[in-house]
Formats: sequence, C-alpha cells, structure tokens
Amino acid sequence: KRGEVPEVVLNNLYKQTQLQDTFGMNMVALINGQPKLCNLKDLIEVFLEHRREVVTRRTVFNLRKARERGHVLEGLAVALANIDDFIRIIRESPTPPVAKVELMSRPWDSKLVREMLTRTRADGGVVNADDYRPDRLEREFGMGADGLYRLSETQAQEILQMRLQRLTGLEQDKIVAEYKEVMAEIDDLLDILAKPERVSVIISDELTAIKTEFGMTKVGARRSQVEYSSFDLSTEDLITPTDMVVTLSHSGYIKSQPLSEYRAQKRGGRGKQATATKEDDWVDQLFIANTHDYILCFSNRGRMYWLKVWEVPQGSRGSRGRPIVNMFPLQEGEKITVVLPLTGEKRTFPADQYVFMATSMGTVKKTPLDDFSNPRKAGIIAVNLDEGDYLIGAEITDGQHDVMLFSDGGKAVRFNEEEVTAHGRQSRGVRGMSLEEGQAVIAMLVAEDETQSVLTATQNGYGKRTSIAEYTRHGRGTKGMIAIQQSERNGKVVAATLVHADDEIMLITDKGVLVRTRVSEIRELGRATQGVTLIGLDDGSQLSGLQRIVENDANPPSEDAVDDDSDAPV
Repeated sequence: KRGEVPEVVLNNLYKQTQLQDTFGMNMVALINGQPKLCNLKDLIEVFLEHRREVVTRRTVFNLRKARERGHVLEGLAVALANIDDFIRIIRESPTPPVAKVELMSRPWDSKLVREMLTRTRADGGVVNADDYRPDRLEREFGMGADGLYRLSETQAQEILQMRLQRLTGLEQDKIVAEYKEVMAEIDDLLDILAKPERVSVIISDELTAIKTEFGMTKVGARRSQVEYSSFDLSTEDLITPTDMVVTLSHSGYIKSQPLSEYRAQKRGGRGKQATATKEDDWVDQLFIANTHDYILCFSNRGRMYWLKVWEVPQGSRGSRGRPIVNMFPLQEGEKITVVLPLTGEKRTFPADQYVFMATSMGTVKKTPLDDFSNPRKAGIIAVNLDEGDYLIGAEITDGQHDVMLFSDGGKAVRFNEEEVTAHGRQSRGVRGMSLEEGQAVIAMLVAEDETQSVLTATQNGYGKRTSIAEYTRHGRGTKGMIAIQQSERNGKVVAATLVHADDEIMLITDKGVLVRTRVSEIRELGRATQGVTLIGLDDGSQLSGLQRIVENDANPPSEDAVDDDSDAPV
C-alpha cells in the first residue's frame, strides 16, 4: 500500500511466506550401500575413499583406451612397412570385407614393429608385453614367437580407413612418436595403479586446483563476501516505524494511537475524545514516540521498568487501553508515574548522558544514563523517595543545561544543572525547590536556548507563553519567582513546557478529551499575567496536562481546520 515501509514489507514476506525458508541438513552418507549419520571425521574419510575409487576407475578407463590406441598404431606401422603388398591386396579384393579378411589371414614381417615392441622399463627390468595389450585380445593376434605380426579385426579396419597422406615419411615419424607417447602413458597409468600413495598425491593436486580456481583470489580475500545474515528476523523487524501518541491514565491504563489520527485545531476548539476513562480516572501521561523507541517507565516507588513503544497495545480513541500492571511485575500499590522515551542515539544508553529527575516535594537527582541500560525484569531502583513523594518529571540531559521547576502555586525556579552532582541509582537526591505548605512541583523543564518560550497551563483551561529570558537564574533550593498569576479563574497550575512559535501542542483533560493546537495562536505574555483560553472545557472537567509536539513528528495542518466548538477531528 502507499506509505508502507519497503523494508518492513520485505521482512514480513521473509517471515510469513516461503520467499525465505529454513531447512535442516543431515550429514548422512551411503557407506557400503547403507545410510549412516557421520561426524566431520567420518565424512572426510568417506569422501577420500570415494575420491580414491574415482581416481582408480578413471585410471583403469584411461589405461584401456591407451592400450587400444597403441594396438591400432602397431597395425598402422605394419601397414607402412608392407605398404606395396597392402595396396595390391586391397586393389585386387572385390569388397572391403574381403580385403579385411585377406589382410588378417596372413602374417606380416615388420622390422619397425619389432623395434617398437622391443622396450625396457626405466628401472632396467624386462617389459611384460601383456601389460600393453588391449583387454580381451586373443593371443593369435600381435607379434608371434616366429617374429611375424598378425593383424586383428580392429587393426585391419583402421588400415582400410587410412588416408593416402599417412604414407608420407613425416606421417610415419608421427605414428612412431605417438606410439612412444602412448606407451609412456601406459607405464604411468600402471604405476598409479600399483602405488596407492600416487593416488593420494593425485587427490591432493586436484583439490588444490579446485581451491585455486574457486577459492581465494589472493591471500586474505574472498570472491564471495561473508556477512551477517539480514534475514535473522526478530519481532521488531516486522514493526513499521510509526509515530505514536502514547497515553497513560491515572489508574494505570496505557495504549498507543497513530499520530496521523489527529489534525490541528485553532485555539479554543473542543477536540475529539482521545481515550475512554472511568469517572474517577483521567489521562496522566502523554508523549509522542516512534514504535522502535525505548521507554523508561518510572514508578511511584522509585523503580524503573524497560519497554518499547511497539509493545504498547494499540487502541482506538474510544478504548481505555490495557492496564499497565499486566505489562510489568508491579508490587501492590505501585503504579507508573513517569515515562521517558529514548530516541535516536539515546537508544544505546551513552555514558555522557544523564537522567535528571524531579519529585513532587522538590527533590532533584542526576544519574548517568548507562546506569539504566540493563534493567531486570522485576525492575531496578531509580531513586529513593521519601514517604508521600513521587516523580513528576525526568529528562535526558548532557549535564550542562539549565533546569526549571514549576509548582502548582504558580512559582518557578531556574538553576544550572551543574549545581547537581551525579548520583547512583539508589541515592535520594538533593533539594531543587523550596515549597510552601500544600504546594507541589508539577513540572520539570530542561532549557535548551533563550529563543524558547515557557507555555504554562492551569486546570481551568487557561494558559500563556512567556519568554524563557524572563526566568532569571537563581540558586538551587530557592522558592523561585512568579510563573503565572494565580486566580479563581485560572485555578492551580497543572502543566508547563518549553515551546517555539512554530510548535504544536497536545492538550489533555481529565475526561480524556484531546486537542491539538498551534503555539503561534497562543499570545506571548509576561510572567505575572493570567493568560488566555487554551481549551474549552465542559462543566466539571479540568485540564490535566499538555505535551509539545516536535515539528518532524507532526503532520501539516489541514486547510479545513475549524475554529469553533464542533466535534471535528483533531
């Protein structure tokens, strides 16, 4: 389909079809006519025995051919020595068969043939004439005890087919030379059959020749490249990289939805239901991540669990999701309060990156990211918390940024991250913000640069943008400065995030209503102002949080986006 990722489609074809298949190979050989399962040593022995048989049978075959050729050359030499008589008999015979019978019926004298047949072995021994005779050749043919030669039927037939040009002196020399070569070949073949060690040498030479032709072209190089198998597929290889909106409700229901299901609306729109919740539940966490991204899940008891976005169950806008207690071995009374997606290079848990955490009581802590690279199934300790305290935020930092803490009382404190030294996972942390009685920290932000703005939102749906430059740096542990003016209209501050003018944000209510809107439509005001309407709330509902959408995660806004309270998709 249009928009599909080719690599994922191919991986599914490999996994679900026979485009790629797996089969077993048994190391079985037929030994003495019986199949036998062999180990490597057995297979090598069987292979070498097979090659010995092949070389031996091939040598016997070549020996038979060489003997037959030598026998024919002897007949041609006889004919050349008695050429006048041969021509006369052939010319006087009425038919070729009669001539052949006549040639075979009489003995022939040939000094040339006697010289050809008179040989000694290289070691000085006497030559056995039977070693050079063709198989199944009757004794009456060939050189007799009287020194005369009798032609066989094969020799007579070759003589009848001999061309006249073979009568020249040069051709005679060729016949003698070829005969000597054939006899030398016969000697060599007989030696191979008599010496098993020569068979071993031949097998070794042939394997070396195969290695030279089909093996390495040069030292250290291969004609074929051995690479890691790209078809060793895991479940993740079958998952299409997709941007997802992941939501976690206060009572622990988690689900994911494709980001493409939402369109941008203008400020003040009513939005579309994002998730169904019970009356006493609301969406507590929301973020956008890719299906192949990692998620660090921190519980209210300071433990951390590891998850991937594709493992989060997908649901429709009207579904509640799946209880997160079914995805982690949570203890009684434990719930996930903070989720932290890891994207890009952070997936490898580099040691020069940190997890900066903040709790509702104003405690902050910085821990190296690689301390979280090997979580156990039962979870690991991320931070030791005081009784009644819980995590409200966690970010990945490089140790050199400014950190901002916001309380629900409308105060904010900004300090340099270097004021907080790195601690291990089991430490408690240090004081980040002093709070008045009844107040709590609701947001932790890590400032990137001075061009950003801080977007604050209150529980009654109001909010504003304020330049980050208006938040001056103070020491860690102070009460901070005014971030947004509190009033009966606004209510408590429920969220704060860093944005640019061209960003978009997701607004979420405690009833599960989601609105996506542009930051540019929210006026930039000073720290002490009350702000403008961000979302139209129904009676009894409150704004529970907001999430900034990174530009490359968001789809272009639709031309027919509405600016009223209709139930248009967001």
